[in-house]
Amino acid sequence: MTERNSGQIETVAVLGAGTMGHGIAQVCAMSGSVVRLFDVDENAVAAGLSRIGKNLDKGVSKGKVSEQKKSETLERLTTHTSVASAVAGSDLVIEAAPEKLALKQKLFGEVAEHVGPNTVLGTNTSSLSVGKIAAGVPHPERVIGLHFFNPVHIMKLLEIIVAETTSDGVLHTMQAYGEQIGKQTIIVKDFPGFATSRLGLVIGLEAIRMVEQGVASAEDIDKAMTLGYGFPMGPLRLTDLVGLDVRLHIAEYLAQELPDAQHFAPPALLRTMVEAGKLGKKSGQGFYTWE
Repeated sequence: MTERNSGQIETVAVLGAGTMGHGIAQVCAMSGSVVRLFDVDENAVAAGLSRIGKNLDKGVSKGKVSEQKKSETLERLTTHTSVASAVAGSDLVIEAAPEKLALKQKLFGEVAEHVGPNTVLGTNTSSLSVGKIAAGVPHPERVIGLHFFNPVHIMKLLEIIVAETTSDGVLHTMQAYGEQIGKQTIIVKDFPGFATSRLGLVIGLEAIRMVEQGVASAEDIDKAMTLGYGFPMGPLRLTDLVGLDVRLHIAEYLAQELPDAQHFAPPALLRTMVEAGKLGKKSGQGFYTWE
C-alpha cells in the first residue's frame, strides 16, 4: 500500500444512513467532499437524506448556514443501496453500522472487493477492537477507528483509534481530514472502550445505579453534574440520547474485555428498561419522556 499524503480525500462513502451515518455524511459534504450515502434500502437512505435536509434547514433558520451552503452540500450527496456503487472510486469509506463485530468485518470484506488498496477504511465503532475489525481485510494498515459523536454536525470531537496495524500515513491523512471537516482530533490506542466510551460509560452506569438505589431522581442527578461539575448535559439525559440499548451493549462488551473492572457490569435497572423497550429518545421513553 502506498503511504497517503494529506489532502487526498475527495470522495467519501458512508455506510449506514442512521443516527451517526447521516451526520457523518453531512459534515463531509459540507466540507467539500463528494459523498455517497449507503443503506440497505431506499426508505433508509431517504430517511437519512431527509434528516440532513432538516439539519441544514435548522442551520439556515439560525443564521449559521447560508442557502448557498445548504444547496452545495445537498448537491454533493448521492444515495445508494448497493455497496459496490457507493464505494467504487472512493478515497475514504466510513462504516456506521450497528456495533456488531461480525457485521463490521463482513461489511469491510465486501468493501475491499470494490476498492483499491489505497482507500482508507474508517470504522465509527465506539468500543469494538479496530484490530479485530481489520482482521481478514486485505491491507489492514488502511483500517482506522473514526469515532464521531452525536449530533455529528454539532459535536467538535473526533476520536481517532489507531490499531497496531494502522499505518502512520493513514493516521496523518485522517488527522488532516478531521481538521478539514471541522473536528478537533484526539489519538487513542486500540484498547477496549478507547478514551471517551470508557470514561463516559462509567459515569453513566453509576448514575443509573443511583436511580436504581433511590438516591435521587434522574433530573436531580443530571442537575448535580451540569450545575455542580459544569457538564453540558447530565449523564442520564445523555444515556437517553445515545440509546439505553447501545449503552447496555457497550457495558457488556467492556465487562467481558476488562474483567477486573467491575464498574462496567450493567445495572439491573438498565437491563430491565431495555427489555421493556425503554431505549431513550428513539423509543420516546427512557429516563425522560421524549416527543
